[in-house]
Amino acid sequence: MSTIDSGRGKRPRTRLAGPYGHPFHPVLVTIPIGAWVASLVFDVGSRLREDDAETLATGSLWLVVIGIVGALVAAVFGLIDLSGVRPRTTAFRTGITHLALNTTVVILYAVNAGLRLGADDGPVDTVPLLVSVVALLLLGVSGWLGGQLAYHYGVRVADDATQAEAFR
Repeated sequence: MSTIDSGRGKRPRTRLAGPYGHPFHPVLVTIPIGAWVASLVFDVGSRLREDDAETLATGSLWLVVIGIVGALVAAVFGLIDLSGVRPRTTAFRTGITHLALNTTVVILYAVNAGLRLGADDGPVDTVPLLVSVVALLLLGVSGWLGGQLAYHYGVRVADDATQAEAFR
């Protein structure tokens, strides 16, 4: 454990964030990530399968909305975890960048859902498809930063002494 941090970013601020060494935020982010990746697959499918275009486009819209709701729930737990990281540190700045990118992604998907609601039946239009691609690229960068927070900086990860138990 770092003497600079004294374990502050490793311990949960509240039991709601998940037990020590098992934060809920990384588990919850799989919902929006999976929903949004699947929505892109449905988008492409709607353009390739004319007979199923309307069904796939509708399914994609539902997946976009499920992703937005899932992201908002995951964000609550991410904010709890971020509140345990000492300000003015590299980990905190990385967390703020991660937060800003994720906020941008959610806004892009909210706009995306709005574009889809007013669309004609049939394949997903080009603009919502491109918005999905851009949002997923930003989400990939944000996910990499989230990995940095957990795996490189050890935010909400068990301290070295706890981890060492598994290797004895």
